Amino acid sequence: MALLAARPARILIAALSGVLAVLVGTGVWIAAQARDEQGRAGDKQAALLAAGTHAKNLISLDYKTVDADVKRIIDSSTGAAKAEYEANAAKLKSTTVENKVVQHGVLRATGLASTAGAMAKVLVVADVEIRWDGSKSPPQERYYRWSMEVTKVAGVWLVSKVVQVT
Repeated sequence: MALLAARPARILIAALSGVLAVLVGTGVWIAAQARDEQGRAGDKQAALLAAGTHAKNLISLDYKTVDADVKRIIDSSTGAAKAEYEANAAKLKSTTVENKVVQHGVLRATGLASTAGAMAKVLVVADVEIRWDGSKSPPQERYYRWSMEVTKVAGVWLVSKVVQVT
């Protein structure tokens, strides 16, 4: 008789253990999904920040600090974009120094157009005022709109392609 009474208790314990296992498994799955979503949100913000920083680097040049300015442009890029900046660095430096160019840029907005794994496309809006020290020419304002591709390289988002849009 004692065996019969113990049997329902064992069944109940087994059933409760099964329910508990399902609940724990569901909790682990939900936590993993939340962690993945946080990672994606962090990547999106990092991609926007990388494109915005690169744009600011492109539009902020001063003939007195041109070496450091160009280095920032190169350091915030990768791939074909970096190769292009490196190839044109000497000319950019000499033109900036020769003409005593001072560019002060303002980042207006960035927006995420798309993401796919370790790549993102970011739209960037920035304005710049260009003046030439010692010149009587009035400053010029220019307005830039870019589509930038950013790529995650060794955990860091860098600009891999820049296309000016109208």
